Amino acid sequence: MKFSLFVHLESGEEAGSHTELRQEFIGLCRLAEEGGMHAIWTGEHHGMEFTISPNPFLTIVDLAHHTRSIRLGTGTIVAPFWHPIRLAGEAAAADLITGGRLDLGIARGAYNFEYERLMPGMEAFEAGARMREMAPLLRRLWQGDCAHEGEFFRFPETTVMPRPVQKDGPPIWIAARDPDSHLFALKNGFNVQVTPLWQGIEEITVLMQRFESALAATEVARPKIMLLHHVYVGANEEDLERAAKELSRFYCYFGAWFANQRPVRQGRIAPLSQEEIEGNQRMSPAAMRRDLTMGMPREVIDRIKRFEDMGFDEFSFWIDNGMSAERKRACLQRFIDQVMPAFG
Repeated sequence: MKFSLFVHLESGEEAGSHTELRQEFIGLCRLAEEGGMHAIWTGEHHGMEFTISPNPFLTIVDLAHHTRSIRLGTGTIVAPFWHPIRLAGEAAAADLITGGRLDLGIARGAYNFEYERLMPGMEAFEAGARMREMAPLLRRLWQGDCAHEGEFFRFPETTVMPRPVQKDGPPIWIAARDPDSHLFALKNGFNVQVTPLWQGIEEITVLMQRFESALAATEVARPKIMLLHHVYVGANEEDLERAAKELSRFYCYFGAWFANQRPVRQGRIAPLSQEEIEGNQRMSPAAMRRDLTMGMPREVIDRIKRFEDMGFDEFSFWIDNGMSAERKRACLQRFIDQVMPAFG
């Protein structure tokens, strides 16, 4: 089982200095490398202070100058916002600048808020179709002299420059939820990223079953599969209770962004009332405590051991949670010191 950190610049409910947020972000990433984590993942989002990451390649190139050898991954590029030539070229450039440390995670995207601004009128089905047409083109563009006539993209023979450092280009990961996405990933020789979001073991089991079913149907060499999940390692029970409330609040805001029904000003969504937060039973503190990878160190170890036994190759610690930088750092340090050693 490999461990990685999934992290963004993240502003809390009070607007703060983005310069300070960047320094806090870099500090967490350095701690992840010093603690022996395998990779850092950071995604793509637009127009929201909730998650600040307009181009993960810029972030990754920046991190390459603050780290030594840890893998640096896009978790994930939002495929419909890119042209395949541009994506292949920028990924190759990032691979070159990082010395061959890039992993390329790709998804169709999730927020209608972003679709409305970058691809007005696009629905999730089209976003998925664009991803499925684009992703297989990347290796061909890295190999060179790739021409394409498709539903969404058309271009004459093209070889992107620079060449990626890694043989055959950076490893490609597909964010998969439905069975068709798992099949698509495996048929094309891609690795798989899955996230149950605020849901627990039942959803995690279903996601792994879909991966295993796709593997049986395709009979290809088994790729890697990564589980992304929120983690909190408690200092004590009082600390865990506080964290469950903070994560509940985070997911209530996550849901509000996803619903795309509240006004947004200066990149910030209209605040939720305490009544709205307390009325959301799906994302209550009790649900967080039950379904996320939360607990004292032994409990967190036991939960991740179960994921390892299910067949996950990598567990990614999702640290975006609305907490202070100090609380994030303390939790990550406990994970490094008290959880990771149990996995050898």
